Amino acid sequence: MKQLIKGNYAIAQAAVNAGCDCYFGYPITPQSEIGEYMSKKMPELKRGYVSAESELAAINMVLGACSTGVKAMTSSSSCAVALMQEALSYIASDELPAVLISVMRAGPGLGYIYPSQADYNQATIGGGNGDYKIITLAPSTVQECVDLTYKAFFLAHKYRNPVILLADGLLGQMMAPVEIGKYPYPEISNKDWALEGAKNRQSRAIFSLEPLEENLIKRIDKLFKKYKKIEENEVEFEEYQTQDAELIVVCFGSITRNVKSAVKECRKQGKKVGILRPITLWPFPSKKIEELANKTKKFLVVEMNMGQMLKDVKLAVNGQVRVEFQGKSAGQLIGVEEIVSKIERLIND
Repeated sequence: MKQLIKGNYAIAQAAVNAGCDCYFGYPITPQSEIGEYMSKKMPELKRGYVSAESELAAINMVLGACSTGVKAMTSSSSCAVALMQEALSYIASDELPAVLISVMRAGPGLGYIYPSQADYNQATIGGGNGDYKIITLAPSTVQECVDLTYKAFFLAHKYRNPVILLADGLLGQMMAPVEIGKYPYPEISNKDWALEGAKNRQSRAIFSLEPLEENLIKRIDKLFKKYKKIEENEVEFEEYQTQDAELIVVCFGSITRNVKSAVKECRKQGKKVGILRPITLWPFPSKKIEELANKTKKFLVVEMNMGQMLKDVKLAVNGQVRVEFQGKSAGQLIGVEEIVSKIERLIND
């Protein structure tokens, strides 16, 4: 049964349904309702909830909790997620199944609470040190906020790797009818690595320091074998009207709503336009874009930023066809009419 619910609350309830054992958070708009919801729900269920003294404390509490094998998460936004980058590098190196909900706001710096998609680089490239990857999922609707929160917990434990659900202020504050069903994935055993006491077994440790170069090389090699497996098995995207498209629009997240309306309008006018929407921002659907580049004439990348996913699309296209960009900063929405106008100019060019 569907219920009308705000995006942030939908994410929080999905995390509860996924079996989140511990939530550690620090308030920052436009995602503060997630922590608010968890502050009531988690104690009711006798699960762990801590209102941390800072974002740094919150993400390090997640690190500690995950090392015991429990499902733990935090949520934050943009400039506050920036403070978590060092810990995310540690979590990736330690191979811990942490979940971070990042609800983007406009930046750089403190910026403001306007909806934005300018943290694509922050999520997919990261600001921590060393060679590591974070699985990044990008919902485009409130329903997908639920579905991908479930998937975030599953993938985090399946691969023992941090996962970011990358939403934005628009999705976080939007209300929509959604179905919040049961957690649909199987539980993943953590018995062979979790630190839950060494009774009747040999002790184990989780750490990132590797003083011996050969051991550090082995650790990184192991990580990248895992990342290759993730790239082979977990790429997810949505295609819309790409079969005969002469121009393909690439977009992610909430702006997809306007892009889809624009493409439908262009189709009514007889223009052959389609959409490729990455759902996993990492791993990125590079092979699919390369495949589409072999049969289309142009790409248009639409983002609510100044061109961050653009570089990944260009790398995937590899110069085969022309790639254009349409974007705005500081949370300015790109209207349907603007997108239609841009498509018309490119088709006629």
